[in-house]
Amino acid sequence: MLPTLHPHAAGIDAGSTQFFVAVPAGAVTSFGSFTADLYGLRDHLKAHGVTTVAMEATGVYWLALCEVLEAAGLEVCVVNGAHVKNVPGRKSDVQDCQWLQQLHAHGLLRKSFVPPEKIRALRSYMRLRDDHIRTGAMYIHLMQKALDQLNVKLHTVISQINGVSGLAVVRAILKGEREAAKLAELCDEKILKKKRAEVVRSLHGLWKDEHLLALKQALAGWEFCQVQVSECDTAVTAQLAVLTRELPQPPAPTVDPLTR
Repeated sequence: MLPTLHPHAAGIDAGSTQFFVAVPAGAVTSFGSFTADLYGLRDHLKAHGVTTVAMEATGVYWLALCEVLEAAGLEVCVVNGAHVKNVPGRKSDVQDCQWLQQLHAHGLLRKSFVPPEKIRALRSYMRLRDDHIRTGAMYIHLMQKALDQLNVKLHTVISQINGVSGLAVVRAILKGEREAAKLAELCDEKILKKKRAEVVRSLHGLWKDEHLLALKQALAGWEFCQVQVSECDTAVTAQLAVLTRELPQPPAPTVDPLTR
């Protein structure tokens, strides 16, 4: 028999719509995934004297419950599902939550690192920001595709279509400008100094309404993503201020009198 290191341990099998909970010497109980159900699950654990809980990191389903249990003062041991499956001795008639409870009670689970709540908030902002950047890159590709369909080859002449010069030309096209020479004048002087003739040649297009609409929508999508990234930057700055608020101020730089 293995020694019991955590006599007040519980195991939770997390899912998208249900949570199955095994408490010490108790039957398995299921709870829904709505917020009220999470509070009911919390009260169920406290009523059975549970102080520590083990559950697998299944998708994002465990996050909300983890926050509720941590706020109630319970220790949450989030484990990698692969590690649980690698522990020998599992019986086919034992539910996942019961198996987690048994392993956790005997101290056989390795706790995964879960950052503190404030760090998790910062990570969420950064991941959201990355999502918007990737989506913006998709819209740049769609702008290039629309320009190719218009046979406007500016993006093969300048380094990036989402730069100052490229965006100025795209917006002028969408406003109705069709003369290549006038469109070229919107580019930076450094570009025109090196390859003015090539830029002008690249701006002779085949103006089709359906491709102009595609260009318009791609530009609008990219601009929307830039606004979203800016909002994330604001949130990240605010969260960093929260994280560093209680840190000691760095010492003032010392000046060597010999270097004055």
